[in-house]
Amino acid sequence: MTLDPGASRPRPSLTPPEFASALAQPRVAAPAAITPPSSSPTPVQLPTAAARRGRSASVWIIGILVLVLIVLVAYFLTALGPAASLIGMVLAVVPLVGVLFAVRIVDRWEPEPRGLLILAIAWGAIAAVGIALGVDLLLSMVFGPATGAREVLQTVVQAPVVEEFAKGLGVFLIFATARRAFDGPIDGIVYGALVGAGFAFTENIQYFAVSFIEGGATETTTTFFLRGILSPFAHVMFTSVTGFALGLAARRGLSTGQAIGPGLLGLAGAIALHAFWNGSAMFGDFFFLYLTLQVPLFIGFILGVVALRREESRLTRRRLGEYAAAGWFTPQEVDMLATSAGRKAALAWARTLRGDRTPLMKTFITDATALAATRQRAITGRDPQAAAEERDLLAKTAATRAAMFAP
Repeated sequence: MTLDPGASRPRPSLTPPEFASALAQPRVAAPAAITPPSSSPTPVQLPTAAARRGRSASVWIIGILVLVLIVLVAYFLTALGPAASLIGMVLAVVPLVGVLFAVRIVDRWEPEPRGLLILAIAWGAIAAVGIALGVDLLLSMVFGPATGAREVLQTVVQAPVVEEFAKGLGVFLIFATARRAFDGPIDGIVYGALVGAGFAFTENIQYFAVSFIEGGATETTTTFFLRGILSPFAHVMFTSVTGFALGLAARRGLSTGQAIGPGLLGLAGAIALHAFWNGSAMFGDFFFLYLTLQVPLFIGFILGVVALRREESRLTRRRLGEYAAAGWFTPQEVDMLATSAGRKAALAWARTLRGDRTPLMKTFITDATALAATRQRAITGRDPQAAAEERDLLAKTAATRAAMFAP
């Protein structure tokens, strides 16, 4: 890295991404050319309260979540009792931690805002569960307890439709209120996965608590093995399909209204996958179907996520390469920022500097990745505020680089 990149390099060509993938951007606007950096970096502009898009909607969502949470707590304590509810919650934390760790790995390249991640988990754990329980209660009041054929329909039809709609609604709300943090398929998968993880957490509390009440430690252990060990990613995978579809809509620059169609297609895929999963668990030999159907589905899901991560890496390299052509980064910095191995090596090198400057390197990597994403939004014409954000991020990366090399 260098403190003062040269200003005489040619400006980049603003051509569309040359990806063979169908995920490439379909439209290209004409954002301002990247200007070479000056010898003295401009002061970093800290975020102000000017652009708080969706704040009013967030307040309403949080208020609703709090009210539903109170109702859910009352339901669990009344229907299941404090002891069984506590045991169920403790056991449900175990698969949740594993899922959150996996999602963190997926989200590591361009981390999403922490507040939105928490909101996604809360929506799944509170609002989506509340909707599903409410619909189930209403249908029970109308048709009576589920037995026989209706129990099968409840598992294979009602649960997939109602639960995926409730979870997908949360992903769509994040898409509608936080578009600048919803850039593409990986973002959609992350938000969808966290909504699914939150839903599975609360659902597991109920399953584990009921198992403890009805069969003691033996049945609880069996239920924990089936849900917490064999299939902790089931709901994560289902809702990620909806998130993936909305992520594609975001990458194509579709408005909230235009994204309803792709969102419904993703929802249909999530419902079908959920119904298939539940059906395979009800009919035939569970472990045979688990190994021959459910495990391959999960492996395919993982491979898809890996392919999308590689797409993000290519996008980062191309966009930062344009800044390197204008003198803001060196080619070596672009190579470092565009690969996981390069980032690890950079963090290890930063630890050898005086005072351990790893935090500065982490900030540099985060801001540079955000800069690449901002540039992509500018090129596709789907973020009118991208130019201002671009200037701020360029100033921040320059200031962080200078601080890292300060004596």
